[in-house]
Amino acid sequence: PVKMIDYKGGTTKTHILGMLGGAIWALGTIFSYMAVGAANPAIAYALSNAAPVVEILWGLFVWKEFQGAPKGTNTLLFLMFMGYIIGLVLITMSNA
Repeated sequence: PVKMIDYKGGTTKTHILGMLGGAIWALGTIFSYMAVGAANPAIAYALSNAAPVVEILWGLFVWKEFQGAPKGTNTLLFLMFMGYIIGLVLITMSNA
């Protein structure tokens, strides 16, 4: 846990990076809301929830977060990834 006093100990650079991250998040949210008006709500929802797919790929291949994990972890990660993708596809297809 971080105490409020620790916030004041941050450098100007870390505060600016935090604000930039918040601005990027807000921009993404705005675009997501705009997509609902331009596309079917099911498709817009699926696209807005595709971010974890990118996060999974970065975690696995760039940051190597599961390197040295116990045997069977890669199988579970693959199943989780495929389950998420299948879920997004089914939500997108449900635009009836």
